[in-house]
Amino acid sequence: MQGPQPEPFKTYRLGTEIDLKPYLEESKVNPEATADERAWARLSHFLINVYGLTAQIQTMTGQMFYLRSAPSAGGLYPTEVYLVSRGNQLLPAGLYNYQARTHALWRFWDDHIWQSLQSACFWHPALETTQVAVILTSVFYRSAWRYQDRAYRRICLDAGHVLGNLELAGALVDYRPHLIGGYLDSAINQMLYLDPETEGAIAVAALADMLQVEQNLPHLTTTQPSPLQAQVPQLAEGELLPFMHQATSIQQDDDFRWHSRRPSVADQVGPASTAIPDDKYNFPFCLKVTTTTPPIDWDTSLQGLEKTLLRRRSTREFSGTNLTLEELNAVLDFVYQPYHYIEQGLDGDPDYCDLSLIQTFVAVSGVDGLDTGCYYYAPLTQELRQIRFKNFRPELQYLCLGQNLGHDAGAVVFHTADLKAAIARHGERGYRYLHLDAGHLGQRLNVAAVRLGLGVSGIGGFFDDQVNEVLGIPADEAVLYITTLGRPAAATIS
Repeated sequence: MQGPQPEPFKTYRLGTEIDLKPYLEESKVNPEATADERAWARLSHFLINVYGLTAQIQTMTGQMFYLRSAPSAGGLYPTEVYLVSRGNQLLPAGLYNYQARTHALWRFWDDHIWQSLQSACFWHPALETTQVAVILTSVFYRSAWRYQDRAYRRICLDAGHVLGNLELAGALVDYRPHLIGGYLDSAINQMLYLDPETEGAIAVAALADMLQVEQNLPHLTTTQPSPLQAQVPQLAEGELLPFMHQATSIQQDDDFRWHSRRPSVADQVGPASTAIPDDKYNFPFCLKVTTTTPPIDWDTSLQGLEKTLLRRRSTREFSGTNLTLEELNAVLDFVYQPYHYIEQGLDGDPDYCDLSLIQTFVAVSGVDGLDTGCYYYAPLTQELRQIRFKNFRPELQYLCLGQNLGHDAGAVVFHTADLKAAIARHGERGYRYLHLDAGHLGQRLNVAAVRLGLGVSGIGGFFDDQVNEVLGIPADEAVLYITTLGRPAAATIS
């Protein structure tokens, strides 16, 4: 680390502030509120649940440390949230930055630029009838300040956390984000007036208003491929992060086409086979444990979900006490069986980049009713399949760079992917897609665990090459993200 920690908030010298705080007290169902007040309340609640401040703590040096509804590696918060308005009843056409510190929108550009957005997104059909889009960017140095060349993984995972909140917060106020992972990077950066050396677009989502019939849109593909890198140049220290972002960018305006992804999961009996990974690792004679369980109850009108988003914290210490199999099953159900939650008002078929590429393994150290060992989670058949019988506590601590969280967790979830298959399908951009999806899954793990009163913490730093050997995971499965689950030992911060 060199120099002071960079400021985790963006400021503008010119523009207009729209204060969203007064609308936090307004209910979208308040019969006495005007239509505009209810609309502002929806937007205000949406943004604070996506990326708003949830607490502030003064450190021993007197510095203020802010917590948000989405976790961030090291509390560095590289993600910025922008809104692009086509021009509607609330937001005149233009560009807006979400100011998390003051819970406000800063309108820094006043112009009709929707067509530029459509062009940059290769005329994605979701932008034809929607009025607002969300763009996530990353300010590179906020993460590189601490994590240097390994920062890009954390940047993508952090943005994935925000995508997870985007999905869940949208359900609270009848918005439906339609993810657009494939876009012309340079055009989006220019539209937002970003310096591409310091900040770059990481994801786009058209924000459909589900109260407007014409915005109830079909499910569409979310990705486009990027070209393959001819060769990797010799890079000096500190050059890997900008190279990675540039290499995973779509740099030419190809004649891309968007297609219908699949029928809505709400119209099906079970999960869509193309929505989640294939059922792999079905070894003969291995122990198989069903994970079928009743869905988590989020309370009337999803009040439990909003409270959970705003009180989410990353656990810093586990007690080492066992979890129950019922708790582990409930967490897995919320993450991988979203169609179970349609009746509670949640999105039964949320957008990911390409979930079919990601596999899930669970290292069990302390779960009542479940033998210790490493399990493959099969989402289609909803079962855990044991692939190795062993107590991994010492090894898990080592793999997590010596952190006690790995040792004391009751279960540790590993998200993995075949990088060669991802690159073959998506080009270099596949790396970005994989980590965005892993972060999205990780945030759903966070939210489910906190709702159940469990401790949870994501780990983006680990000994990559040794995870597979220790757990018995096939060598072609590269580890993307680790999430530890356990019983919290004390109040912690993220």
